[in-house]
Amino acid sequence: MSWTPVCTVDDLPRERGVAALVEGRALALFRTYDDAWFALDNRCPFANASVLARGIVGTRGDVPFVASPMLKQPFGLRDGVCLDDPTVRVQAYAVRVTDGVVHVGPPLTDQLTDQLTEQEAP
Repeated sequence: MSWTPVCTVDDLPRERGVAALVEGRALALFRTYDDAWFALDNRCPFANASVLARGIVGTRGDVPFVASPMLKQPFGLRDGVCLDDPTVRVQAYAVRVTDGVVHVGPPLTDQLTDQLTEQEAP
């Protein structure tokens, strides 16, 4: 999956999500209160519905998450792991912002997710 421009920074308010079709995949793109950007598969595995982009964005401790709007399971935005059941996850994708344009990139592997999390730590 290559880097694909999805929207501009001004297109998505903080603490919200939006659905996007990127290279045939239905993704949910999120912007948190501190202007961090995340992308997950849009399909909630518990509800078996494409709804995560409409979920509630929040934090549990220092972990940003989105709560599925149907059954309320929280998925970590950094890695897609369900915070209540770590055996369930959705795919997370790399996101970057260049000149005000938000790009979604390749799926994150566990190793890449760990590297990004370490870079975010103060």
